[in-house]
Formats: sequence, C-alpha cells, structure tokens
Amino acid sequence: MDILKHNRNAWDKQVDGQNMWTIPVDVETIKKARQGDISLLLTPSIPVPMSWYDGIKGKKVLCLASGGGQQGPVLAAAGAFVTVLDNSPNQLKQDEFVAKRDGLKIQLVQGDMRDLSAFPDESFDLIFHPVSNLFIGDVNAVWKEAYRVLKKGGRLLAGFCNPLLFIFDYNAWERDGSYITKYKIPYADIKQLPKEELEERIKKEEPLEFGHSLDDQIGGQIKVGFSIHGFFEDSFNKDFLDEYIKSFIATLAIK
Repeated sequence: MDILKHNRNAWDKQVDGQNMWTIPVDVETIKKARQGDISLLLTPSIPVPMSWYDGIKGKKVLCLASGGGQQGPVLAAAGAFVTVLDNSPNQLKQDEFVAKRDGLKIQLVQGDMRDLSAFPDESFDLIFHPVSNLFIGDVNAVWKEAYRVLKKGGRLLAGFCNPLLFIFDYNAWERDGSYITKYKIPYADIKQLPKEELEERIKKEEPLEFGHSLDDQIGGQIKVGFSIHGFFEDSFNKDFLDEYIKSFIATLAIK
C-alpha cells in the first residue's frame, strides 16, 4: 500500500480531531516569540534548551515534518526565515492560519520528509525535526537529506521514539495494564500487526507507524556525517512506560 498517502490522509484527519500536535499556537505565544521568549518541543514535554539553537534571528530554518501551526510560526516570529515541510496539507493550513493571523512570512511545502530535492545543497542553518519519523519506513533517508541541505556548521534538532515503545502489545496495556512483549525492532505496523488489527486501523484512517532502532536513529545521524553535541530523554508524562523509563529522545547534531 501507499504508506505516504495513507499517513497524509490520516494526519489530515488528526487535524479535524484536534490532536495535540495540530493545534496552532495562540497570539500571546507569537507576541512572546517576537520578544525573544520561545519554548518549543521536539518531544512531548521538555522544551528544547536555548543553547541548542545557537541564535535564531536571521537564520534560515527548515521545520521538517513539523506542520501544525506550532514550531514554524514561533521561529518566524523570533526572526528566522522559515520553511515548513509536511506530508499533510491540513497541517500546513494550520501554519498558514497563524502566518495570516499574525503577519508572519513562512514558506509552506507539502512533501515527504525523505525527499528534500526541492531544496539545493546547503540551504539551511537549522533543521527542527520533532517526533515524526515514526511515520516512515526509512529514517536513514531523512538524515542523509538533512545533512545535504544544511550548511557547514548547521544544526539538526531531532526528536524521536525510543524503540522500546514498539515491542509491547499496547492493546493488552490498555485492557488491563499488562506489559506483554510481542514485537521486534525494527518494527512496522504493516508487517507485524495482526491482519484484523491492521485492517481496522487502515479502515479508521489511523496513522501507521514504524519503530526504528537506535542504530538508525542515532547511529544513522553519525554515519552521514553529523556529530552529536546534545542529548536528552523525555516521557509521555505519566502514561504507558513512564513509570519505568523515558520513552522519547532528543538530539542536537552539527554538520
């Protein structure tokens, strides 16, 4: 099946359902950003350290798979020249809404995070890539393209899932709180979910997910030429595995 198309439609539907990652920032947040006060998330709850940006004003920034009217508008209000690329047209409409409401200039591009051929080599100073590569099968293509379009010394700020999230039977946990290991990493809904469950998710137009190894998530960045200069872990905030381990990771990589 066409996973890219399915997840595009699924995330358009997530906008209609007001998923937390689809709700545009308010006017007050943009006002604060214009004054240099920003707080952005790569992962569910811990804001990115300001030192990771190495300045924002005047920088060319790519918000990669980062639609939803959240990160892009804040960075634009803080003085960056922002391009937002996302697979979901409805997610991009959220950025367009904030840009029109608050008088911001943002370039919007609908596309696949693995294919940045619309941009020449060394186009950007910074890439902001929040948790989103769980919706594609080949994360190494993302790192390769990100490296290409960043200028020398450019920064990649990325958030992603700890693969432990994908080894458990989530239905069992929702049913009675049981932690039952069931799946292998690398994980893919389309390959490992029971047929009936997969068909139900497709019918409901729910996003289909992939669980990538840390070899690919962290090692993949290093293999294409990045060096890792920052790292932190984050959690759902009192949900699923949070009692035992933080299940999200953020990295700062420099070209």
